Order: sequence, then structure tokens, then C-alpha cells
Amino acid sequence: MDIKEIQNLIKFVAKSGASEVKLEMEDVKITIRTGSNKTETTIVQAAPMVGMPQVAAPVAQEQAKTVEAVASKAESDDSKYITVKSPIIGTFYRKPSPDKPNFVEVGTDISVGDTVCVIEAMKLFNEIESEVSGKIIKVLVDDSSPVEFDQPLFLVDPS
Repeated sequence: MDIKEIQNLIKFVAKSGASEVKLEMEDVKITIRTGSNKTETTIVQAAPMVGMPQVAAPVAQEQAKTVEAVASKAESDDSKYITVKSPIIGTFYRKPSPDKPNFVEVGTDISVGDTVCVIEAMKLFNEIESEVSGKIIKVLVDDSSPVEFDQPLFLVDPS
């Protein structure tokens, strides 16, 4: 895992509003925590790789405060909507391939079983189907972004 991937992971965690993310691979363990007034990033490399710098990229405290403010505002505004969440960890894609249109847009009416996105996990593309009917109100994740298990992807108005 290179420094750019670590920085992207930190930015993603800051945007997502998650309080803690742990990532463990063969040679790298990363824990990113966002708290009430502080953000902490811990990177432990058990087996250093040749040519790879060992750098811990800090996240500014302002980002943690901004994430909390946005999260609390979003919770109050979005309580009447149903959230479509990610059933797996992977990379979120809004369209089946780069030359195709998005599965859904804001304002699209969906029903149970409609494909709303694709999540790539370990080189497999998994179609994510809606478990609710309604209208897409908001897309909560950017295209080609990493997503965690149970992370909100879409807000759906069931009425």
C-alpha cells in the first residue's frame, strides 16, 4: 500500500463519518479513528517493503469537526428516508461500464430488485439490488470510491 492509497483512505474515512476503520493486510495494519475533537491515524508495518517509505499521514482536526457537523445535520434532515446500504466492502460504481449510463440518478423511481449500483470486490463485480421501492433522493457516495460494509449509498423516499 503506497502513501497515495493511505491518503485516499484517510480522506474517505473523513468524508464517510465513520468513527473507526481498521484495515489489516499481510504486511500493513492501519487504524483510523475520528473522535469528538481529535482524529487519530495509526499505521503499523510489520514487514517493511524495500523502496516503500513508512509514512503516517495525519488528518487535520478541522476535518473531524466538519464531518461531525455534516453528520448531525444529515441525520436530522434524512430521518424520513430509507437508506440503501452497502452489503459488502469494495469499490462503488454507479454504472455497469465506463461507456454506459448510470444505473440510477437522483429522481429515478426504483422498485424492489432493481440494480442501483455495482460494487467491485476482489476483481468481482457484484450488482447491488434495491430492497425497497421509491424515488432516489440522494447519492451518498462518489463514483469509483471505496465503500465499507453497511455504509449508506443512497437515500430513497418510499412515498
